[in-house]
Amino acid sequence: MMKKNYRYDNMTAYSMLAPIVVLLTIFVVIPFVYAIRVSFYDWSFYQDSAYVGFRNFYNVMTDALFIKSVWVGIKFALMVVPAGLILAFLFAHVIKGLGSVFSGFVKTAIYIPTIISGVVASIIFVFIFDYDAGLANYIVGLFGIEQQAWLADVKTALPSIAIPAVWLGFGLTTLMMLAGLNDIPESYYEAAELEGAGTAAKMRYITIPLMRNISLFLLVTGFTGAISQFELSLVMTGGGPLDETATPNLYLYNHFRNDVMVGNSIAGALLLFVVLGTISAIIFRILNSEKAVDG
Repeated sequence: MMKKNYRYDNMTAYSMLAPIVVLLTIFVVIPFVYAIRVSFYDWSFYQDSAYVGFRNFYNVMTDALFIKSVWVGIKFALMVVPAGLILAFLFAHVIKGLGSVFSGFVKTAIYIPTIISGVVASIIFVFIFDYDAGLANYIVGLFGIEQQAWLADVKTALPSIAIPAVWLGFGLTTLMMLAGLNDIPESYYEAAELEGAGTAAKMRYITIPLMRNISLFLLVTGFTGAISQFELSLVMTGGGPLDETATPNLYLYNHFRNDVMVGNSIAGALLLFVVLGTISAIIFRILNSEKAVDG
């Protein structure tokens, strides 16, 4: 009887998993396998394909623009992710200390940028960074600083598109940080206070260690998302000046648009997949996730 129930439970589980397995196979596995195949061909929409082996990968790996785009993506992620996590962590503490009425309003307000598309945010910040009538130059002008060509200067272009990236992800990151903070039992802090621990000690020995899993998730998704950024650099700078804001996805987009042979673009996308996987593995190696403690 037990064996019969076991088989029935297995069939129920398999039937519930079947739809997502079918969808993943159709929309992820098959396209991924086909992309690997295409990357070994001089493939085009307009002529017969020809097998070229690893030539497409060699062309991409020896393309200085691709190497630069990966470096731009990494620099962009190093600007966006730490700043976003620190700001979200601090603001989550502020929300936690508010009353239920005010905290509900604040959580709703900070989530609004998350539902705004990257294109709309790009247009908003293009006006903010406008040389003649932008809010950014108006603010720096109040301090006697000369007007800046924020999006046309190689020194300020990448930080200028990093700011809207932080803004777009701030709401969701803060709410996830807040969920992690609320999941920490208050008894831990009470016990620490009885032992004479101050705010800094509680932050160091309780809050930060118990937020490790949340931080790990946000680091991995943050880095992969920032390196894969596309809309901000496309709309705000077009990859300029001098390709200083050309992220890997923008490089692939330009390559696909201008090159009728798709094999190089597919090879570049697969190499970017390797880069993102490597970065994620490094983060997982440095910050090992831990099983949640009891609540």
